[in-house]
Amino acid sequence: MRVVEMAGIGPGPFCAMLLADLGAEVVRVRRPGGTMFDTEPRFDVTARGCRFVDLDLRKSDAVASALALIEKAEVLIEGYRPGVMERLGLGPAICLDRNPRLVYGRMTGWGQDGPLAQRAGHDINYIALTGTLHAIGRTDSPPPPPLNLVGDFGGGAMFLAFGIMAALLEARASGKGQVVDAAMVDGAALLAAGRYAGLASGRQTTARGSNLLDGGAPFYDTYACADGKFIALGAIEPQFYARFRKLCDLTDPLFDEQMNKAKWPEQKQRLMAMFLTRSRGDWIALLGGEDTCIAPVLDWDEAPTDPHNVERKTFVTIDDVIQPAPAPRFSRTPTALPRSARVSGGDTREVLLGWGLSPSIIDQLVAARQRLAGRLR
Repeated sequence: MRVVEMAGIGPGPFCAMLLADLGAEVVRVRRPGGTMFDTEPRFDVTARGCRFVDLDLRKSDAVASALALIEKAEVLIEGYRPGVMERLGLGPAICLDRNPRLVYGRMTGWGQDGPLAQRAGHDINYIALTGTLHAIGRTDSPPPPPLNLVGDFGGGAMFLAFGIMAALLEARASGKGQVVDAAMVDGAALLAAGRYAGLASGRQTTARGSNLLDGGAPFYDTYACADGKFIALGAIEPQFYARFRKLCDLTDPLFDEQMNKAKWPEQKQRLMAMFLTRSRGDWIALLGGEDTCIAPVLDWDEAPTDPHNVERKTFVTIDDVIQPAPAPRFSRTPTALPRSARVSGGDTREVLLGWGLSPSIIDQLVAARQRLAGRLR
């Protein structure tokens, strides 16, 4: 599967990486000399498996070359503000006219339309509008930024990849491509479907830190240990909760009413004091071998060396860079180990030739790229 990605940051490249991990031929089109971060290519993990073509899309010949690539692709990914691709001459109408089976994937924060469509924003802004950010954190503190996992990658890139694959399946039946409008605000809202179900049924409230899965429940929370490290407890089901109580010798009747919210604050205080009496390793030694739903809270350095992650090869090392392995896994068609990104522009001639562009046009584009890169230096 051939994919053209218009270079960007965050969810667009991550979506392209997901497809490249599973074997797609991904070509990233970027401005010559342009880079967001001053780093070696091998450290750009979301560019792994991709090849680069440098095109200055302010030039008509570069736009024509981009269209030539798009004409031979099955998928296009772009993450600009609405209207930018149209102004470049690469909007859906033109691209689908040249390639009627094309799946045109659009990644934005606010979507292609609506009052905020042209407004700047980041992950924290998009998830704020969905109710999701409000629900994260403690009762007595503001909602914390949950990295950029919920909007950019969960609500954005994953839904774009899902939409692209669905549109590809449909295109194989109909012979017609279409636009996939993946907005992070839509995806983040959909990720919270279960929370809205709980709100409608009365099982939960809008009060942050007072519900089953948001840190309100004492049996579903994180706790500090004697060594300053943390454990994550998730003993929701009665049988797991009972086993946890037995191993910890929690015989006090206070803990008998697991789902009595009135008891939760006092239960939590008791558990906080209990976990502070031993190190994280001691608690895992006591509870980790049985169904108590407990796990150590590992940091970025610890996670790749955890025995379970090592056994499953959850992390891989590529060019001396530790990074998550491709996922999910397939029984009959396992994924290959990705290669790290190459230097931008290094693939331009090879890719354009391989995708059928004429050598004379390629020579002009490469010469223009070299002149622009020289001025930028």
